[in-house]
Amino acid sequence: MKDNINFKMGGSAIDDDWELTSPSNGVRTVVLVGRTGNGKSATGNSILGRKAFKSSASSSGVTSTSELQKTVLKDGQIINVIDTPGLFDLSAGSDFVGKEIVKCIDLAKDGIHAVLVVFSVRTRFSQEEEAALRSLQTLFGSKIVDYMIVVFTGGDDLEDDDTTLEEYLGRKCPQPLKEILALCENRCLLFDNKTRDEKKRAEQFQQLLSLINKVIAQNGGRPYTDELFVELKGAMKLRDQQEEVDSLKGYSKQEISQLKEQMQRTYEEQLKRITEMVELKLREATTRLEHQLAEEQAARLRAEENAHFAQMRSEDEIRKLREHLQKAEEELRKRGEGRCAIL
Repeated sequence: MKDNINFKMGGSAIDDDWELTSPSNGVRTVVLVGRTGNGKSATGNSILGRKAFKSSASSSGVTSTSELQKTVLKDGQIINVIDTPGLFDLSAGSDFVGKEIVKCIDLAKDGIHAVLVVFSVRTRFSQEEEAALRSLQTLFGSKIVDYMIVVFTGGDDLEDDDTTLEEYLGRKCPQPLKEILALCENRCLLFDNKTRDEKKRAEQFQQLLSLINKVIAQNGGRPYTDELFVELKGAMKLRDQQEEVDSLKGYSKQEISQLKEQMQRTYEEQLKRITEMVELKLREATTRLEHQLAEEQAARLRAEENAHFAQMRSEDEIRKLREHLQKAEEELRKRGEGRCAIL
């Protein structure tokens, strides 16, 4: 076989001139993440303006694997929307989550311009959501918060209660969620995925698009990328190059077949290594979070015990003080009675 073939088949090698697509080409890619039942798919459909993703109000959800759908705006901009399964669910194992994260990155070929973290005002912010967000930061690095936008679904419920999002957060926002909102500079909005009011749908979409453009501007027009993207981009390039092998001149069919088989094996090995790397990171992150949450719970219990002890001590001191006062009053009363008897 000729030795002048210039396909790259090892490690994470990619072309030196490879760059992630910037939004100047009119393409924006957003990823929906959140707990099953929070309304990710319905939010994706609201963004797309059509029922592209299967959506259900059931807590069991219907999204079983990451999926990409797109819409073209009137000005020619393309919005890629990637819906993910319940990566925030404790029941999802690290192997499943790892494969889905790799698939999500594969779908987001040009990088991620915004991560839409979907919560619901209908359900309480859970410990597993807090843990999943910490895992997200551990897996992708602290830089990921620069791309996060928090979307609260259930806008119709708040409207029925005549409550604004600000009032809801001021009244029911737990401390961990406050910290998340602070990390992403309070980039959040309320979505009503049930409304049939076209004006309202357009307004909430424009509000979201404004936040996406703000994220893009603050990140210098560059989508999110990291080691995983670089590694996977190299593997995908190797996969795509297999189609180019058929057009090579001067090679026999047997040589071309052998080359394609070699490239396919290398691609599968790279993909397996990347997936295992993600799974390992997830397991390590989960272990650290379990220890951290256990320590925090122990610290809370100690604080509660200390507070209870302090309260008991305070109550004991108050009881003793009252006893002293009663004794003093009794002594004064006796002395008073003694003086009256002498008189």
